[in-house]
Amino acid sequence: MRILVTGGAGFIGSHVVEAAVARGWEVRILDSLDPAVHPHRPPEIPGVPILAGDVADPAAVAEALAGVDVVVHQSAKVGLGVDFFDAPDYVRNNDLATAVLLAGMAATGVDKLVLASSMVVYGEGAYTNSAGAPVRPGPRRVEDLERGIFDPRDPATGELLLPALVGEGAPMDPRNVYAASKVAQENLAAAWARSTRGTAVALRYHNVYGPRMPKNTPYAGVASLFRSALARGEAVRVFEDGGQRRSFVHVADVADANLLAIDAVLGGRIASGSLRAYNIGASEVHTVGQMAAILSSACGGPDPVVTGEFRLGDVRHITASSARARDELGWVPSHGFADGMREFAAAPLRGDQG
Repeated sequence: MRILVTGGAGFIGSHVVEAAVARGWEVRILDSLDPAVHPHRPPEIPGVPILAGDVADPAAVAEALAGVDVVVHQSAKVGLGVDFFDAPDYVRNNDLATAVLLAGMAATGVDKLVLASSMVVYGEGAYTNSAGAPVRPGPRRVEDLERGIFDPRDPATGELLLPALVGEGAPMDPRNVYAASKVAQENLAAAWARSTRGTAVALRYHNVYGPRMPKNTPYAGVASLFRSALARGEAVRVFEDGGQRRSFVHVADVADANLLAIDAVLGGRIASGSLRAYNIGASEVHTVGQMAAILSSACGGPDPVVTGEFRLGDVRHITASSARARDELGWVPSHGFADGMREFAAAPLRGDQG
């Protein structure tokens, strides 16, 4: 069995490639190897060809798809970015590239897809009011944020809401450009599946961390930004009050979820002509402040600084119910938060490697 991993030289993609090779699968990588993303040539994996090419280039996609059984689409521009001027680049790298890839799959008859999606498609996570009834919050109020009130309110009553676990049935509500591009990727994949009778899985990653995260970039995840600060001898700066709840998940567990999703699409357990979404987030819920504290301690760095600062594109709480992935894919994360973060504190970041 041969799989194509787009973005297979990147953070999550490289772990997916290694896990697939360990299974004995034949793997091919399509990656732009953009020097802004890869300051050093990624190490070769024996027996895994790397095709240096842009996923938005139909010729590169056609070459990469030859003889492939399953596509694992990891390639994307990620993170909140710098400002709205990033919008065209997000659309090109995420949405146009996905459309080119799916068109190439339709042309060559490759009919199985595992898509790297994200928790950001939900916007704010799930909430209840004080009576336990589900409530969908509106955008947080600037005047609240400026006063240090960070939790969202019930749009009808103004009551501060309580966080809950978000399931895949929650409505999509993208609140920044990156999130909008990930929703578009899922919609494109669903349209491709309906049109071609293909099979698609969207894995909605929550906060992924682990070895080979990129460092020193506004497009990296929060765990990487904290590690980079500590490597410079600086205190971690935590936005808001540090109480933002997240489902931190180790990259090895994410790679395992991709392999289980491949098993499901190959085994006919996902209906053809459709896209099935799964949350991929650890069952433990922790705060950004807790992550900052454990990383700072493990790195021997200064205590975190809680700034009270905020960004309008951020969401307050987003924590996963991964029950569907457990029940349908058999996925259960095996890396606990404390041990995983301590390992991550000593792990190399991309850019540390020559």
